[in-house]
Amino acid sequence: MEDGIGGLRHMLATVFLSAFAGFMVVPVITDVTVAALCSGSDDSCSLAVYLTGFQQVAIGMGTMIMMPVIGNLSDRYGIKTILTLPMCLSIVPPVILGYRRDTKFFYVFYISKILTSMVCEGTVDCLAYAYVAVNIHGSTRISAFGILAGIKTIAGLFGTLVARFLPIALTFQVSAISFFVGLVYMRVFLKENLKADEDDDHHHGTYHQEDHDSINTTMLAEPILNDTPIKTQVFQKKYSSLKDMISLMKTSTIFFQALVVTFFSSFSDSGMESAFLYFLKARFGFDKKQFADLLLLITIVGSISQLFVLPRFASAIGECKLLSTGLFMEFINMAIVSVSWAPWVPYLTTVFVPGALFVMPSVCGIASRQVGPGEQGKVQGCISGVRSFGKVVAPFVFSPLTGL
Repeated sequence: MEDGIGGLRHMLATVFLSAFAGFMVVPVITDVTVAALCSGSDDSCSLAVYLTGFQQVAIGMGTMIMMPVIGNLSDRYGIKTILTLPMCLSIVPPVILGYRRDTKFFYVFYISKILTSMVCEGTVDCLAYAYVAVNIHGSTRISAFGILAGIKTIAGLFGTLVARFLPIALTFQVSAISFFVGLVYMRVFLKENLKADEDDDHHHGTYHQEDHDSINTTMLAEPILNDTPIKTQVFQKKYSSLKDMISLMKTSTIFFQALVVTFFSSFSDSGMESAFLYFLKARFGFDKKQFADLLLLITIVGSISQLFVLPRFASAIGECKLLSTGLFMEFINMAIVSVSWAPWVPYLTTVFVPGALFVMPSVCGIASRQVGPGEQGKVQGCISGVRSFGKVVAPFVFSPLTGL
């Protein structure tokens, strides 16, 4: 199992610690923001909504540029090396709110969150997917993606559960400690490559010319959607990250389609993310405990679906049908939430949560088959960049609507 899914345990532990730290602050950040920016009992404070939207746009623009670059660098210098920087920077914002949460310190946190998240937001996920794609091959890759997503969801479950019972100050302090422990664990235990005998050139994303010529003559045989072969060495070393993305989009119709799906999925998810909690607070008066209860239910359903349902569905119906199923369930979920008429309705719609969690593992699984193991960082970086672009566009639509 060392070269299979069992060999991913250190990356899974790193993802768990990082996600646990990130999810801890979600149930409390809305109350902290409103308390710092809004006077009295104005739970529908539009300033908080617009600042959240601006933050999302700024972070999205930064990650849209940085993710393809980080993917390139991980192929060249190694995933473990590149992962160190974002995990270090992630410690800073929770330390600030762990110390004080008045208006001045909130704005310090706000600025530091934007600057650090331009590098940190989604980086662990991006590089973890690339790590799985490099080390896991064949039909078990989609299952590994599902397990990876499931571990993150379980981390969200524990993070939300802990946040529900901890005081707000201690919540941010524990979050910062978890980020630090994750950084140390990753540096000590994570192996760059599970296959010790694999050619170092493959590890850094370059191939010998004779290998490249041979690959161009005979494509690898593993199908992506029954009849589409894997492509290798699509990128050229001299290309920039943007040219990398354009090059693969031109040579792979399926990769282009995957990016289109990624954009619209990210656009809708980001709109829900920026508006959902404020909507519940303004319309139904949700507080920290109610947020935590709802998020706990969502993460329980999500973790079960990703760890047990997704791998079985993927092997039974294939990645394409799994993706379609996930998108349809997302549509039903958002349609019902948008007309919520009672506080229990958002709890009811958690039955559709698995759909949203099927989408990205399916997309990443499809896209990862378009290139060889030495270019997985670039592919996952491109996907993360498009996801970030969706996050940039969404607040321009959803923040004004939420403010109204």
